[in-house]
Amino acid sequence: MERELELGRFSVSLNVKDLAISKAFYQSLGFEVVAGVEEQNWLVLANGNAKVGIFQGMFEENIMTFNPKDIGPIHKKLDELGIEYSRQMGGVDYPKMAAFKDPDGNDILIDQHDA
Repeated sequence: MERELELGRFSVSLNVKDLAISKAFYQSLGFEVVAGVEEQNWLVLANGNAKVGIFQGMFEENIMTFNPKDIGPIHKKLDELGIEYSRQMGGVDYPKMAAFKDPDGNDILIDQHDA
């Protein structure tokens, strides 16, 4: 069965109390820093296909993140479903990023990367 939507890579963005402590914890589990700026209080760590972003003081709730190659069909489907966006950025017809909440209030971010 073919998937209707390709949401792309999945990662979780965590609100952490202390970036250094969280970095050390995830590194002890085999994660390696692959992106971020420690002086700006954010890092992305990876272990195989698993990615965890750790962010200190940037947002209140944890966020599930999907990185599709093409966000256009996703926006179309979300619009059909009547999803209310909490944030949109990018182009006029189909922004490159959208944020919304699931029925339980969990934050979801769809973020298309050009690279």
